[in-house]
Amino acid sequence: MEERGTTMEVSWSSTGNNEPRSIFNRAAPGIITAKSEELIAMARKSSLWPMTFGLACCAIEMISTYMADHDLDRFGIVTWPSPRQSDVMIVAGTVVKKMAEPIKILYEQMPEPKWVIAMGSCATNGGPYYRSYSVVMGVDHIIPVDVYVPGCPPRPEALMDGILKLQDKITQDAKERGRK
Repeated sequence: MEERGTTMEVSWSSTGNNEPRSIFNRAAPGIITAKSEELIAMARKSSLWPMTFGLACCAIEMISTYMADHDLDRFGIVTWPSPRQSDVMIVAGTVVKKMAEPIKILYEQMPEPKWVIAMGSCATNGGPYYRSYSVVMGVDHIIPVDVYVPGCPPRPEALMDGILKLQDKITQDAKERGRK
């Protein structure tokens, strides 16, 4: 150490506490190594194309999530009207028994991998119409659900949180597949 005026300058040796550069950094600087499953999951979670299936009052809140105040597009999420190119189905609202078969058909038309978000009390468990003769007690009786968004109706922020949870699930599933 050397003192100059009122400041002290400290010089460390080049090999001191620094870890030596790995062979990957010497051979190919700026290259990132990762597992292919994790890279694919990162691309998938950052470009979700949901098929919105608004059935009741929750659909209004789902629509407002895409408006300027919340702007879901900034997460890389763009709605898509066709099930053939969608990878996420957002079921928002009361699922009546008459709609059960169309929901199942649309789900089966979606390509793999696919995910489902049940939005609102009615889509998750029947809501205030619980045990009604015409209402399905949750969309999970028809198709598998990955994320539940509670509320009656849930706020747009709740749907955004549900989508973030789905993105975490996509990443976690890829890590688990990579361990196998």
